[in-house]
Amino acid sequence: MDKRGNKEFDSGFIHKFFKLFTDIRPGEAGTALLLTLNIYLILGAYYIIKIVRDSSILTEWGPETKSYLYGVISILLIFVIKAFSYISSRVPRQKLIAWVTLFFISNLIIFSVLNLFGIPFSTISIIFFIWASIFNVVVIAQFWGFANDIYTEGAGKRLFPIIAFGATFGAFSGSYIFKRIQNWMGMYQLLLVSAAVLGICIVLTYVIHKREIMGKVETGTDTPLKEISTDKEKPLKKGGGFKLVFKKRYLLYIALFVLLLNLINTNGGYILDRVIKNRALESVQAGTAGGLSVEQIIGSFYSDFYIIMNLLAMFIQLFLVSRIFKWFGIRTAVFILPFIALGGYFFISMGASLLIVKWIKAAENGTDYSLMNTTRHALFLITSREEKYKAKAATDTFFHRAGDVTHSLIVFLWAQFIVVETFAKFNIIMALVWIVLGFLIVREHKKISLKETQPQPAE
Repeated sequence: MDKRGNKEFDSGFIHKFFKLFTDIRPGEAGTALLLTLNIYLILGAYYIIKIVRDSSILTEWGPETKSYLYGVISILLIFVIKAFSYISSRVPRQKLIAWVTLFFISNLIIFSVLNLFGIPFSTISIIFFIWASIFNVVVIAQFWGFANDIYTEGAGKRLFPIIAFGATFGAFSGSYIFKRIQNWMGMYQLLLVSAAVLGICIVLTYVIHKREIMGKVETGTDTPLKEISTDKEKPLKKGGGFKLVFKKRYLLYIALFVLLLNLINTNGGYILDRVIKNRALESVQAGTAGGLSVEQIIGSFYSDFYIIMNLLAMFIQLFLVSRIFKWFGIRTAVFILPFIALGGYFFISMGASLLIVKWIKAAENGTDYSLMNTTRHALFLITSREEKYKAKAATDTFFHRAGDVTHSLIVFLWAQFIVVETFAKFNIIMALVWIVLGFLIVREHKKISLKETQPQPAE
């Protein structure tokens, strides 16, 4: 696309539409649209996989097994990240993303073929659950590493909110598509739909990469095009993701921040599960359920809950995130969800009624999947290329799942001895630690940003 094409794009519908939600500038609409579409398709494909994953594991093994499998996944992710770091040090980024995605596509085809040949999915439900959980964190982490590599910090702050909306809307769309066509295609053959969608994502990544190399994105620097092209085509430097995380305070603080985020969120989900299950049992036993079973009451509740949560997440993503970034900055955005969690679990600890837990958890999840999701990706804008891919992958995979493992241990040790209000009090303590980590991240973020803005001495 030449300059005339860029101007036509900037004055078109997409540019005007993006302008409603963020500060988009000339030359940015095309790549922003492609990245938004890319993450939309990735999350749409994943949510189809996720429903198959959860349905198969819960039907055959139950929720306890599901919780304990996260421990296995966390251990496996250590080796996955080492392999990812090894490959990324030897191939350019576009080939890295293509190869990793093709690997997962081939796996989806294998799972579907096994089912076509009459092998019951129940026999491989545990393997599929582990595989799907690894797929989720690896593919999404490498997308955001790619997006971080494209944009400068300033451009990322402006454009990540609208790109992240693609993820939120993709999650909603994947769930909706599954519900509409599962009876027509069959639950497990829908995996082929996900495989096809991921194939489109590979093409989109290639197109975005070529646009940048040809100078069709806003770089925000005076670096010659030839130098930009050479740098982006190179494989990453040697070194593992875990080594990078533990080597730098800023990265370690982010990793621990993500661990606590997922621990608090998963604890909150457990609180909601227990409260709604107890309410459903009480309604059935008292004869006030209107003929509904416990399963039907819980299913109806969660249907309404997810609608509220997703609508809230999409509203925050479209109308608030970019404005918070613009008016208050990423450093302020870091604290919004921790303080929502702190206040929310304080109210739950005073009395865990279903109405209170429902709306507080909807607010927490809606903010997490929109503002906090965008914020934690944007924190990597000031890091090196190796850190954007390797350290971020380690953070978004191993440390994220480590929060699930910690939750599983807490449930195993405490669940049968304490009431949900006590879980809420535990989350209050964790939220305070979370806020302290936020201050440490902000301090390091300021140091790194200040260092980058200082003029470099002449050689």
